[in-house]
Amino acid sequence: MRDNPDAGKPRHFSMLREFHLADFFTLGNAACGVGAVFLSMLYMASGSIVQFMWAAAMAPAAFLFDVLDGRIARWRQQHSALGRELDSLADIISFGLAPAALAFAAGLRGGLDVIALVFFVCCGVSRLARYNVTAEDLSDGADKVAYFEGTPIPTSVLITAVLAWMGWSGQIGSNMLGGVWNAGNWALHPLALLFVLSGSLMISKTVRIPKL
Repeated sequence: MRDNPDAGKPRHFSMLREFHLADFFTLGNAACGVGAVFLSMLYMASGSIVQFMWAAAMAPAAFLFDVLDGRIARWRQQHSALGRELDSLADIISFGLAPAALAFAAGLRGGLDVIALVFFVCCGVSRLARYNVTAEDLSDGADKVAYFEGTPIPTSVLITAVLAWMGWSGQIGSNMLGGVWNAGNWALHPLALLFVLSGSLMISKTVRIPKL
């Protein structure tokens, strides 16, 4: 009987042995998302539009890491349950929490705005959890799934692009594009409805998008 090479070693060493090259690109995705959240908070403290734009710039950087990790995993034929879970956790930070934080920093702070942002993030979490559970069935024995049920969460990079354009053109804060509908503490900026739409499309079972 062959001895276990990891026997007697701390468990964290065993975990590190399971990391592949693609997983480090996934962590790069997560790092961009965390950076976006921190930069959004810095913008709220300083009001510097430069920090707001850097926060928005983290989205395409995260998207690039997200694309590369999948391609590298297929190129090296290194797929693992750990990699799939890492990818989902990174995506919810970069394409769920980070856009919501940027929108909050931009001025979506009314009661109904916050509900819309929370709904968006919860839809992203639900969509990723559903994907992880159903990926094996949807792949039908292939290396990857044939299609997505609902829009993939990285599509929220388009919302971030809208926020970046608004920040660049000075249409955030009190000059928010679309104005605001006031109902006491339950103010709603029409822009928040874009997050509701995005979240709803993510959890839809009728929307099917072929995976290239």
